[in-house]
Amino acid sequence: MEFLYKYSWIVPLCPFLTSASTGLALFLFPKSTRSLRRICSTLSIISLAVAMFVSLILFWQQVTSHSTYEYFWSRIPNDDIYLKMGFSVDPLTLIVSILVTTVGISVMIYSDSYMRHDQGYVRFPVYLSFFTASMLGLVFSPNLIQIYVFWELVGMCSYLLIGFRFVRPSAANACQKAFVTNRIGDFGFLLGILGTYWITGSFEIRESCDRLIELIDNNSISYFLANVCALSSFPGPVAKSAQSPLHVWLPDAMEGPTPISALIHAATMVAAGIFFVARMLKFFETLPLSMNVISYVGAITALLGATIALAQADLKKGLAYSTMSQLGYMMLALGIGAYRSALFHLVTHAYSKALLFPGSGSVIHSMEKVVGYSPQKSQNMFFMGGLRKYMPITGTTFLLGTLSLCGIPPSACFRSKDEIISESWIHSPLLGWIASFTAGLTAFYMSRIYILTFEGSLRASSGGTQLLPLPSQFNKFIWGNTEIDVVEEERSDCYPLVRDEEYISTIESRGELPVRREEIITGPKIDHSSKSLYPTESDTLMLLPLILLSIPTLFIGLVGIRKETGLDSLSEWLIFPTSISEDEENYGNFIQFLLDSISSVSVSLVGIFIACIVYGPISFHRLDSYSINSLSKKIRDSFSLTIQDWSHNRGYIDYLYEISFVRGTLLLSKLTSIFEVWIIDGIVNGTGISSLTGGETARLGEGGRISSYLFGLMIGITPLLTVFAFPAPQEFIFQDITYTSMK
Repeated sequence: MEFLYKYSWIVPLCPFLTSASTGLALFLFPKSTRSLRRICSTLSIISLAVAMFVSLILFWQQVTSHSTYEYFWSRIPNDDIYLKMGFSVDPLTLIVSILVTTVGISVMIYSDSYMRHDQGYVRFPVYLSFFTASMLGLVFSPNLIQIYVFWELVGMCSYLLIGFRFVRPSAANACQKAFVTNRIGDFGFLLGILGTYWITGSFEIRESCDRLIELIDNNSISYFLANVCALSSFPGPVAKSAQSPLHVWLPDAMEGPTPISALIHAATMVAAGIFFVARMLKFFETLPLSMNVISYVGAITALLGATIALAQADLKKGLAYSTMSQLGYMMLALGIGAYRSALFHLVTHAYSKALLFPGSGSVIHSMEKVVGYSPQKSQNMFFMGGLRKYMPITGTTFLLGTLSLCGIPPSACFRSKDEIISESWIHSPLLGWIASFTAGLTAFYMSRIYILTFEGSLRASSGGTQLLPLPSQFNKFIWGNTEIDVVEEERSDCYPLVRDEEYISTIESRGELPVRREEIITGPKIDHSSKSLYPTESDTLMLLPLILLSIPTLFIGLVGIRKETGLDSLSEWLIFPTSISEDEENYGNFIQFLLDSISSVSVSLVGIFIACIVYGPISFHRLDSYSINSLSKKIRDSFSLTIQDWSHNRGYIDYLYEISFVRGTLLLSKLTSIFEVWIIDGIVNGTGISSLTGGETARLGEGGRISSYLFGLMIGITPLLTVFAFPAPQEFIFQDITYTSMK
């Protein structure tokens, strides 16, 4: 067993070597490497498959032996710092490792078909392999320094992948926004690491946790100082896992290719913050104030993400805010000490979202043939509808992922979300209300996404033609803010007005439509009788990952069902110093498990029912054609418009940052510039100008003639002589002296 653990470094090394070798070959021999792009993609898949195989073997060994293993070799040994580098193998490490490798393989197989017509086809698997290698390196890190190094590598890879199509200004801005936002969090993260070393004297995670507990038990450290050091590191997970208020980068990250969205939202970047808090939970648990901050940040994030997702028109951004909300659930669970429930939801949500994002990519890939390559149309649910009859496999798998996030049994997220809601009610009624209400909102907006995309009838023809009028403000809430005019005959609106030559070349290289250069600018000329006007099902390589990911989406939640012994499979795998209460020991069988979940399932069913009423065949928006009380209609329209504006404007948080930070920084820079120009430079320039003026004046007086000098001398002496030769008259002051006779 120990022999196997010694080779755990193979897991992150395999994708790293593949990424490095392919990237080096692409740099040295670009043309030859591009001609072997399918081989490069296959090598990336094989290397990650090897990493997955090793992870599974280690996991099986760990399950049977219930042991942990750490291997170190010393670096920087001196009197002040003794840093140990190595790797750690425990249940948390192996569960997340299996999650990263399985989702990564599915995404790479999917990308082989999705990205095959892209000019950056070879560059894409290089970034993907490096991304997964960085995440695996973070997972196996035993100390804070190694975690920080791989933490930054994960951020760098996300920057490269979000800005993969950097010729689009929106993609370039999105990757910069993600980079800057994460740098803000990482600055606090670094301060927290240094503060932890300052109070505990160690970078090792286990040793730091044990020393902090010892210091607090002995009252050897200030409680306030310990909380400051703990919360200083929390901005890092807040930014990485898109927690409020540093979540603003996540929806813009949808500018990257869809496979990247699947990998970021399921198993890599956003999971890094949850993993770190779970790894350091023993450290945070000794500080109740820090735990309360973590729990309420998670609760606010869950509710905020759910409310913003209510009226999103963009398919991928709706799923992005769903990810933000579910990550809030995980952070909430960690904040109330529900370690097992948080990790359980991390796994179930990862597989569900890894199914939904490739499904959305399959839809977008198919809609591009109908409405063009503009993301404002191909990703807009307003133009979709009725896709289930054109794409039955994609529609079925997407429905499974939707039911999972809604929390409908026996899907994956059903059990994990129910546990978090139950733990929230036990810890605090306020947190319980937020968690329950968010569950209902989740069921509503996920059902909305599915119905608008796959049910009903197709709402757009090949020109981007709008087929369904929107008569009231309430309908804007139903569809989201489309901001697209009705077009009936004008075919040029099918493609975006793109003039960028590199982007045009990219469009020409994609083989789905035989378009010409002028058609990209003016719009294609398509025969309306052709079948290409309608979406079609994706190819086998794109459907295979969807089918495979449907299996864990349906059944991975079964590992959380408790057995007669009082423990479930996940609890048996996890080794964490928490005791099981008597209520948990007598939790009962599967029937009792279902009975205890009635409340959370009922909330989800209410959300689904409302979505079906609003968006289903008997849609509530059709009541506009009937006589409705004018006051109630105004109230309804006002309420729906408020929700729509809140969702469209992303909760107004971006505007708040624009006013407070962006404009504030610009104003401060302008004031600084004025101060520098008129005060700092004014003093320096004034001194120089006065010296120049004095010198020029003296130079004009230097004529070189003695008579001029004598004349000037006389002019200067004459006033002096006048003053000293004729002194001013003296003033005499007389004092009256009174003599008083003394008797």
